[in-house]
Amino acid sequence: MYDMPDEIDVQADGSLRIITLNRPDALNAVNDGLHTGLARLWPQLSEDRGARAAVLTGAGKAFSAGGDFTYLAELAKDEELRAKTIAHGREIVLGMARCRVPVVTAVNGPAVGLGCSLVSLSDMVYIAENAYLADPHVQVGLVAADGGPVTWPLHTSLLLAKEYALTGARISAERACEIGLANHVAADPLSEAMACAKRISEQPQQAVEATKRLLNLHLERAVLATLDFAMSAEHQSFTTDDFQRNIAKLTAKKN
Repeated sequence: MYDMPDEIDVQADGSLRIITLNRPDALNAVNDGLHTGLARLWPQLSEDRGARAAVLTGAGKAFSAGGDFTYLAELAKDEELRAKTIAHGREIVLGMARCRVPVVTAVNGPAVGLGCSLVSLSDMVYIAENAYLADPHVQVGLVAADGGPVTWPLHTSLLLAKEYALTGARISAERACEIGLANHVAADPLSEAMACAKRISEQPQQAVEATKRLLNLHLERAVLATLDFAMSAEHQSFTTDDFQRNIAKLTAKKN
């Protein structure tokens, strides 16, 4: 369904849409195809009048391992690709915030970097017992323009948002629920998310969609207050010596 690259699979189950990040051999790490697809996805989901709720998950063992190191190295060198990616990052954040369709996320494994951002922009979150969240942008020398720091202060305290954004520390499933970054720890997050999405799809449509919009106006206003600065700062951080050194080390280890 939809105009999607191979890295994103969208299937219909009645009025539900099951969206799967689909690079299992790479732990669903974000490459150009996946990032571009995510920028296109949310407007298409909103325009799908048959969709009443969506479930977002990852194929294989991970939800998403964050940015693919090879892709990050390309971004450091290619100004045109970097500009496109920064613009798409803005579209991903605002697209999810404005999406008409409620999105229930099943975190089936680690959700890192942009994967963590997708979780924080979701409407409800079921997380596997052994999964975790992490936003390590700062650790590699990047500003998390489309990352956790954009939305975490709405979910948890500012102090906790700073702790996890400035250290990149992992947040266990149990801890994520304790501090408001997930709704439920689940042995089978996909089945729980599917059941939740089905319940939502059976509620009166206008009431559901208007209520989501009412709640997400808080999110959108907060995002718009910071997003332009964040995107400009991230664009700049791709060119710093710290990032260049860090990504060179990471890609050397991978190879």
